Amino acid sequence: QAQLVESGGGSVQTGGSLRLSCAASRSIFTFNEMAWYRQAPGTQREFIASITNAGITAYAGSLKGRFTISRDIAKNTVYLQMNSLKPEDTAVYYCNAFRLRSGIKIDDVWGQGTQVTVSS
Repeated sequence: QAQLVESGGGSVQTGGSLRLSCAASRSIFTFNEMAWYRQAPGTQREFIASITNAGITAYAGSLKGRFTISRDIAKNTVYLQMNSLKPEDTAVYYCNAFRLRSGIKIDDVWGQGTQVTVSS
């Protein structure tokens, strides 16, 4: 099974920026879609953004404009650029990738997560 490894998390002050990376162990074209989620303590995992193998992107409405998903096909890596960070963005950020077969998710892979902490 493929593996995903996130990196780029850390601590930043309000208004700062971070870029998260998600490196896949195989070509990202083998996935139908890759996405970023986050989970703050005591909350459910929240969708942030996704990108299909055709390059089509989608965002959670509340985060669009501050967060941008992109990819580097040659590096098998998907990125999440986060700008104008706020304390409420503090969470563990996860990368997800999956394939679809007859409309059913297969190879649903998650990374280990990377911590982002935004201080006021």
